[in-house]
Amino acid sequence: MKFLTRLLCLSSIFGLSITAQAADVDLYTIPLTTLQGQPFDLAPYRGKPILVVNTASKCGFTPQFEALEGMYKKYKDKGLLVIGFPSNDFKQDPGSNKEIGDFCRLTYKVEFPMMSKSSVRGDKANPFYQALIAKTGTSPKWNFYKYLILPGGKQVYAYSSLTKPDSDEILEKIKPFLQ
Repeated sequence: MKFLTRLLCLSSIFGLSITAQAADVDLYTIPLTTLQGQPFDLAPYRGKPILVVNTASKCGFTPQFEALEGMYKKYKDKGLLVIGFPSNDFKQDPGSNKEIGDFCRLTYKVEFPMMSKSSVRGDKANPFYQALIAKTGTSPKWNFYKYLILPGGKQVYAYSSLTKPDSDEILEKIKPFLQ
């Protein structure tokens, strides 16, 4: 109940329309901001699969950026959106938004959208992650924890950091929705 109360409070601050069921939050209406400080609108992606990942620049899983970017390049024109959410929740991304952006671009040639650095778990989780947690019943256990949002946002799956972004488990759920 404490989580739902906080989510409803945040919804009023951000002007969201949220029902009493936190799992019914419309993910596509939650305001997002890129590393560069620009608004990012999810609404155009309502009918497409979205792979969401909390990232960190100094983690043993950081090389997953390569697979994430590979998936983005391979499937973006077919409808897949990959989004990164840098976070220092696990003390492995102390950099600024600019430093994170430079690292991702220069080290892994990341072109998929990266949102501004924020918390992805606990009481300080950003509203988007609060909604993902409500929909799946699980919060990130570590960096590179993944959420797959199927078109329409009614089905959301959570995957551990150990699950590679291009694993058969994820691709089997994505491929039926690619054009």
